[in-house]
Amino acid sequence: MKTCLVTGGAGFIGSHLCDKLIEEGFRVVCVDNLLTGSEENIKHLENKEEFVFIKADVSDPKTYKENLSGKYEFIFHLASPASPNKNSKMSYLAHPVKTMLVNSVGTHYLLELAKREKARFLFTSTSEVYGDPKEHPQKETYWGNVNPNGLRACYDESKRFGEAMTMVYTREHNVDARIVRIFNTYGPRIDPHDGRAMVNFIIQGLTFKPFTIYGDGKQTRSFCYVSDVVEGITKAMFLPKTRAEVINLGNPDEHSMNELVNVIAKKLKVEKEIKHSKLPEDDPTRRRPDVSKAAAKLNWKPLVSLDEGLTKTITYFKKHLP
Repeated sequence: MKTCLVTGGAGFIGSHLCDKLIEEGFRVVCVDNLLTGSEENIKHLENKEEFVFIKADVSDPKTYKENLSGKYEFIFHLASPASPNKNSKMSYLAHPVKTMLVNSVGTHYLLELAKREKARFLFTSTSEVYGDPKEHPQKETYWGNVNPNGLRACYDESKRFGEAMTMVYTREHNVDARIVRIFNTYGPRIDPHDGRAMVNFIIQGLTFKPFTIYGDGKQTRSFCYVSDVVEGITKAMFLPKTRAEVINLGNPDEHSMNELVNVIAKKLKVEKEIKHSKLPEDDPTRRRPDVSKAAAKLNWKPLVSLDEGLTKTITYFKKHLP
């Protein structure tokens, strides 16, 4: 049985990835320092022989001597805060230094591990590397429009650094590595304090509070259900001819925040009371992936509609309201 190491495996996307890998017959070692992840996300796996959870920080060199000295065939690097909510303890804005370290130093250590073990490596980057894009939709060839000194830079720029480090190891050390850029993802186990529009609107609707729209609500996002993203991640790792590739994973179905509020209010059968707030610093005005490369290289496309995904996500939050 081959072993997959999943960093950030107790997080939202990471825990779903652990589920899928176990279903496909892999042994999974999940490592997470629980800065933003939760043991609740992986509680259903704790009694499975093929699952091991290690509480550790992949930015700490001691982790590799004390916890991660085993043999790994595949390394999925998902560890990083990802929430933009400045009021949440789970946000990269609450942990800017740790965010930068896990995407830089942590990526370096894990690539060294992949080099030593001759393991395949996958780095999960983000659509945030495109910043506030001047190209629309965003292709993998677009270099981005990022403020390197802004509040969000701890996340944006450390992910860009992680990408650069990954590609250096493919060229200089022949590591079999690839990069996926994940666009807005939603579904069960996403943290209710995540801070992104989808989660905010669902929580506000369920608790009969006004919907908070930042700016004029004309800014757009594209929302991809978590099972589709996980399918893309595994295909990028396991399919042939993905070495040194950078691949967008997201849903090209684009919605403005005003449209999304309408959809969620209608689905929850609540009145649409709007509260406007100031647009956050460096918040992108448009975001939509070009996924033609994922279609060509991975034979991948998102399958879960917004309506179906919202139904599943709302059902989850009804049971897990904060």
